[in-house]
Amino acid sequence: MLLPELKLRRDKIRSLMAQQNIDAAIITCNVNLLYTYGQVVSGYLYLPLHAPARLFVKRPNTLIGEHVHAVRKPEQIIELLKENGLPMPQTIMLEGDELPYTEYMRLAGMFPEATVVNGTPLIRQARSVKTEMEVIMFRRAAAAHAKAYQQIPSVYREGMTDMELSIEIERLMRLQGCLGIFRVFGQSMEIFMGSVLTGDNAATPSPYDFALGGQGIDPALPGGVNGTLLSKGQSVMVDLGGNFNGYMCDMSRVFSVGKLTDEAYAAHQVCLDIQEEVANMAKPGVVCEDLYNKAIDMVTKAGFADNFMGIDQKAKFIGHGIGLEINEAPVLAPRVKQELEPGMVFALEPKIVLPGVGPVGIENSWAVTAEGVEKLTLCNEEIIEF
Repeated sequence: MLLPELKLRRDKIRSLMAQQNIDAAIITCNVNLLYTYGQVVSGYLYLPLHAPARLFVKRPNTLIGEHVHAVRKPEQIIELLKENGLPMPQTIMLEGDELPYTEYMRLAGMFPEATVVNGTPLIRQARSVKTEMEVIMFRRAAAAHAKAYQQIPSVYREGMTDMELSIEIERLMRLQGCLGIFRVFGQSMEIFMGSVLTGDNAATPSPYDFALGGQGIDPALPGGVNGTLLSKGQSVMVDLGGNFNGYMCDMSRVFSVGKLTDEAYAAHQVCLDIQEEVANMAKPGVVCEDLYNKAIDMVTKAGFADNFMGIDQKAKFIGHGIGLEINEAPVLAPRVKQELEPGMVFALEPKIVLPGVGPVGIENSWAVTAEGVEKLTLCNEEIIEF
């Protein structure tokens, strides 16, 4: 990662820190280190408001540089700051929503005279508006994602289960360079590489805050495939996260085993129409809630409101920000007054679940531009028959 890009990202955080009179931050969680340092390390990035950032690293032990210091424990940070003539901060920012309690208290205890504040919301705010380089990374990820999805019909075999199909699609993704790790924010949020949902399994409620659930193959991970045999007349929704370079590109496409009911094709078209209308509305200054309300109005008038975003347990959003994690700001949901800004990147996913058939709908990744939005994930959006 080029230093000017990293400085741009750090300065975005510094700008928000200055607004809240925060003198310095310690960044140690993997995703935030990837954002501010360009790679995952075991260590601590010390980010002062008015001085260069310094990396205090435990592993790997091969990193060197003017502002890189080897440490065995975080308490050495204080000694090294003093040795380099840096003042102790009066207000220090830690990743309060991400660090374990013990680690948080240990780091806070290193600055007994300072006010300690939770910096997670501030860092996530900075990350929500992408740099030009980050949008380029998304475009590259989207191209690889689409290339893998275009090959999905080639790996279908009659008599497969949803799990067997998922394994083949995961292989296609990995061959295109997918890193195989699905990063998600929140202690209670987790998933493998994504979901392949078919038939009534798509309506099975899950504990996770995703658009659709799925039973899963074991209570240890209750979401996604459950071993359902792919049968004629069923739809198959593929929703795997495209992490090809750290950035979580998001895309769903629908396939079918033979022909589906007329209602299924009609419902799928409703989702495509919602996507088109919301995308036409989306531009800087538009409020997230208004986009959600437009989708609800359209699906209600079309007669599919009871099956929109689930059946018994419905997702209360139609889209979400994406980035180094799959669930970032903004969120297209009721009561969310946040306005779109140029550089935001989000997934839009209107979906309908039909009993006895399965899920239909669409999901694409979009970048907010100065004039509107740019679709990043480009491949066939119709229902593709196996």
